[in-house]
Amino acid sequence: MNFKLISCEIFYREMCAAVAHSPHRVDIEFLPKGLHDLPPGEMPSRVQAVIDAVPEGIYDAILLGYGLCNNGLAGIAARHCPLILPRAHDCITLFLGSRQRYRDYFDTHPGTYFLTSGWIERGESTGDLADLSVQQQLGMNLSMQELVEQYGEDNAEYLYETLCNGTKNYARFAYIPMGVEPDSMEQTAREKANERNWEFETVPGDMTLIEKLVNGEWPNEDFLTVSPGHSIKASYTDQIFKTTEPGEK
Repeated sequence: MNFKLISCEIFYREMCAAVAHSPHRVDIEFLPKGLHDLPPGEMPSRVQAVIDAVPEGIYDAILLGYGLCNNGLAGIAARHCPLILPRAHDCITLFLGSRQRYRDYFDTHPGTYFLTSGWIERGESTGDLADLSVQQQLGMNLSMQELVEQYGEDNAEYLYETLCNGTKNYARFAYIPMGVEPDSMEQTAREKANERNWEFETVPGDMTLIEKLVNGEWPNEDFLTVSPGHSIKASYTDQIFKTTEPGEK
């Protein structure tokens, strides 16, 4: 079978490794992580444009290397071939191999910031996407010194803690090795924890969902199939996604 894979670049190493061993032909197109940081509605619009540009009659399915990602896939429609996507709130489900494992870890380890090779290498938005990001538009990426210069010292600390300190509720890094990255990545993750004086833990990754996606193994429990003419809708249940009927909003 022939698949088109459209994936967030956060999965770059993992998707390439899985595709190399897939029994199917899989053509990959990576999109920048910065799409997640755009104002509401921008990410679905841009992903839809990439889907719409896929030539008709070549692929048996279009695979999406994404989770729901703050409704970043909500409203996206299948055109001439099915869309396949994992039932995941965000990328960490795919890195840990299942929704249940992610939920169990999340519930027992509050205040955890996850790191993978993709988040270490590609986690920062750059270029035009950085300029268009919500953080840029709201001034959430300003340093303390920049805030002091613009608003004075009395206001700067409050503004920084309210708007700019996006990690104030975190106290732990969990590094997820997937078996496809150099060993030096773990040391980089440890250094990030040391810089912040955070706890550090290594949590072994699991390639199961990523491999199933590119291998054409799509059980309904773990993957949503969107038939042509239908679109993706958040379900607000454990299933995360559902499909709409043609014409349904």
